[in-house]
Amino acid sequence: MLDGMKLYSYFRSSASFRVRIALELKGLAYDYAPIHLARREQAQPAFAEVSADGLVPVLELDDGARLSQSMAIIEYLDETHPAPPLLPADPVARVRVRAMAQTIACEIHPVNNLRVLRYLVHDLQVGEDAKTAWYRHWVRQGLEAFERQLERLPAGSRGRFCGGDAPTLADCCLVPQIFNAQRFGCDLSGLPLTLAAHEACMAEPAFQRAQPSACPDAEA
Repeated sequence: MLDGMKLYSYFRSSASFRVRIALELKGLAYDYAPIHLARREQAQPAFAEVSADGLVPVLELDDGARLSQSMAIIEYLDETHPAPPLLPADPVARVRVRAMAQTIACEIHPVNNLRVLRYLVHDLQVGEDAKTAWYRHWVRQGLEAFERQLERLPAGSRGRFCGGDAPTLADCCLVPQIFNAQRFGCDLSGLPLTLAAHEACMAEPAFQRAQPSACPDAEA
């Protein structure tokens, strides 16, 4: 196990949430360094020394190396601490899990993250109702695609979680997205497989320990 890892995180950041889940699933200890995105702490000079792109999460290793981008960090953790694995051994199953994860990380999240929503409101003068409609539209469209991917899994690949009977990279991405969708009042009807996977995840202690309300910087 690595010693002295530090995670620069924000409790509501879905990308940070993904990494916290992966760390918890693998039983890896880390120090928590809060960066409050809503207060724009990511734009301060001190954090610019930590993150080249001014984003969280950043995982700092015990040798001082700093890793950015949640998907890259999780794959690093999976490569260096392979048990329990977050990607299936079978190449086709592995691609399917990566595809589901990327449906969320590459299709839903980029158009709905905090800086995009802030730009819509402050720069383009989009009203709060229109901003929320924007958010809900992209979440719904993405989760419908996610549900179709689950529906089309071969019978032998199905299980309690997105990629079978153990959590995978796809589950690490799904849970934060559902948390955000619920926060914004998104329509989650007609997504039985997606919500069943989310429910299975939230029954696991690792997911509970990683959730926003458990973070040191969680707001009351």
